[in-house]
Amino acid sequence: MASKKQGNGARQSNPDARGVSRLAQQAAEGTLLYETKNPLPVETRARAVELLNHRLADCIDLQSQTKQAHWNVKGPHFIGLHKLFDEIYEAAEEYVDLIAERVVQLGGIAEGTVRVCAERSTLSEYPLVLSSGEEHVTALSDVLAQFSGKAREAIDELDELGDPDSMDILTEVSRGVDKWLWFVEAHEQTRPVSAQGARSQR
Repeated sequence: MASKKQGNGARQSNPDARGVSRLAQQAAEGTLLYETKNPLPVETRARAVELLNHRLADCIDLQSQTKQAHWNVKGPHFIGLHKLFDEIYEAAEEYVDLIAERVVQLGGIAEGTVRVCAERSTLSEYPLVLSSGEEHVTALSDVLAQFSGKAREAIDELDELGDPDSMDILTEVSRGVDKWLWFVEAHEQTRPVSAQGARSQR
């Protein structure tokens, strides 16, 4: 009897059994989680990981679309837009890391391969035949706005889940994307639109 107890104790003290073993396939649609001492409930972590991985796919797509614009923009505002699009690309790279690292902090697996992102991204596909600065400004402002909207949806759901730290990360990312949207849209905005006028257009 004693030897059995000792054997069980030995298994429990095994580091593989504590942390890195094939762990918990948790309830949220089979999201695979590693064991962690993070105090959030496992169901919360599983759902947060799922949400964040979807926004990760969007962010990687946003990053690649920004580089597409950077490479191909032409016209009288080439230099300014070429530099601006590259700055947005570098910022998006930081946002990707923030989101992916939060996934892993929650015990999840950051799913950021190109193939996975192509399947999951909710952003509009970037047209390959654009060249003028005006066309790229319109296309890139569209996807920046789309990403910002999806980030806000995830922030609201994370609030309901009770994960303020993941909320903070997406809030930081959303705030940054809004700034870049402002910079890009400034190249096409010429006249203000009243709030009343904007409502009537909906």
